[in-house]
Amino acid sequence: MKGLYCVLLLTLSNIFMTLAWYGHLQLKQYPMLAKLSLFGIIMLSWGLAFFEYIFQVPANRIGSEETGGPFSLFQLKTIQEAVSLTVFTLITVYFFKTDKLAWNHLVGFVFLVIAVFFIFKKW
Repeated sequence: MKGLYCVLLLTLSNIFMTLAWYGHLQLKQYPMLAKLSLFGIIMLSWGLAFFEYIFQVPANRIGSEETGGPFSLFQLKTIQEAVSLTVFTLITVYFFKTDKLAWNHLVGFVFLVIAVFFIFKKW
């Protein structure tokens, strides 16, 4: 169960991370927010990043072997990257609607799955 909780918390964390890192690029759609200064955008992003860390830190503590979880640090980082790219892709394609998913993206994701296999394989 700790592994599942870890992945779910990382997914929530990455939703906020994606919005904090890339959401401000979509502010032109919202006239009131589009007028924010760079400082205002940074503050907005930091506010979102706060929630990213509220989920990310517990996810890593729950998931880490060091604190009784099932994953090594390499495995945690690999899960983080796979979740991050999945969440980013879904938000970009279905929420922001700025890009289309192309064949080269899918090939890249296949390589990521292969990377996950090699990181998790006990040799």
